[in-house]
Amino acid sequence: MSDLRVRFAPSPTGYLHIGGARTALFNYLLAQKQQGTFVLRIEDTDVERSTQESVDAILQAMDWLGLSYDEGPFYQSERYDLYKSKVSELLDKGLAYRCYCTPEDLNAKREAAMKSGGKPRYDGTCRERTDQPDMPFVVRFKTPQEGNTSFVDRIKGAITVENEELDDLIIQRTDGNPTYNFVVVIDDAEMGINLVLRGDDHVNNTVRQIPMYKALGYEVPEFAHVPMILGADKKRLSKRHGATSVMVYREMGYLPEAMVNYLVRLGWSSGDEEIFSMDDLIEKFSLDNVGRSAGVFNPDKLLWLNEHYIKTGDPQRLGGLVAELLEGQGVSVNDGPDMTAVVTTLQDRAKTLVEMADGARFYFEAPVIYDEKAAAKFLNEEKSGVLELLIKHLGELTDYTLEGVEGAFKAIMDESGLKLGKIGPTVRVALTGGTVSPGIYDVVAVLGRDVVVGRLQKALASLSI
Repeated sequence: MSDLRVRFAPSPTGYLHIGGARTALFNYLLAQKQQGTFVLRIEDTDVERSTQESVDAILQAMDWLGLSYDEGPFYQSERYDLYKSKVSELLDKGLAYRCYCTPEDLNAKREAAMKSGGKPRYDGTCRERTDQPDMPFVVRFKTPQEGNTSFVDRIKGAITVENEELDDLIIQRTDGNPTYNFVVVIDDAEMGINLVLRGDDHVNNTVRQIPMYKALGYEVPEFAHVPMILGADKKRLSKRHGATSVMVYREMGYLPEAMVNYLVRLGWSSGDEEIFSMDDLIEKFSLDNVGRSAGVFNPDKLLWLNEHYIKTGDPQRLGGLVAELLEGQGVSVNDGPDMTAVVTTLQDRAKTLVEMADGARFYFEAPVIYDEKAAAKFLNEEKSGVLELLIKHLGELTDYTLEGVEGAFKAIMDESGLKLGKIGPTVRVALTGGTVSPGIYDVVAVLGRDVVVGRLQKALASLSI
């Protein structure tokens, strides 16, 4: 074990989005590679918007992605006594103060500052106030007014901000609840986090938090800010670019290994390699190879990766996942063919598990109706002789291996004088209801004699209706 301690700290105000999942992944990989500690903290101080449903969704997404954590989850809502004691500590030391300015006062100050060409920041009206009137107040942190705040970002390099550019942040609201920037400092310090790896939309927060670390006597951790993820239009990723919830992609039939592989490549690289297992990533991941420019989300690339992992995946595992999807659609797979065999016939044809489930449905449900155009062309009176031959030879067949099925079809072709191109479409429509399916020998072998003969007989009977 190393002394590295990193964390992922989502707010449970919604789903785990793509950007958050990538941040969690980077922290997980770094901890795994260096044998450090990965901490999960739920930042639920936004009482009005935080929900248990969102907490559950975040935990489910991390579990699906395989991002196990070593400590937690810890909940900020259970640590309020600690936060309040730290507010009192800063007040007692004169490093924070009560601010009695009303919302109307603050709006007027902001408007006046903007009209004069200044920044809309708090002007410090209550900074040296000593009286404590019986009025609502917030508590503000006394940000140093001279010098600068600087740190060396592990990804972006040196960053410096003049303190005169910073204002006195509110650390406790009028209702007594602490604010995000304040509790994050306390939690990271108290939990021993020594590298804060998060999105670069937090850079401005970092320069405001560092003075708080120092005021509270905490050691300042290292920081690393990963670039944002943009849509194809180079704007911040949002719902208009497609699904942004990780679990929506699961519902769409994506595999977690495809999502992990794709997420890591949004900002990190290892030469020209594109395909990475989790073990590969743990071995190769480094902040040195995280770029400074924003990543662009490309759903086509994600789909390509998913197709790769389906084609190369374990059929037994994929079979279990497809079975879950079918059962969820009301399709019983218990009395059907072997799911592993079914999946094997579909792996080269499907890009998502949903596609695979759609393609597998006919194995478990006989067609109720036939595709109208296909039936008109391939299931008509002219095909009755072919169907009778199929029923005869496939009904007598005992060896339903691919070799056995191929031999039966050869006998049918020899007897009828027809080539497979004239027989196959009729079989396909009779067995599946349409013209698209895996190879006809595969379909017959997987369905087995009783189902095949039964469906052929039904198709033959339909010709006389």
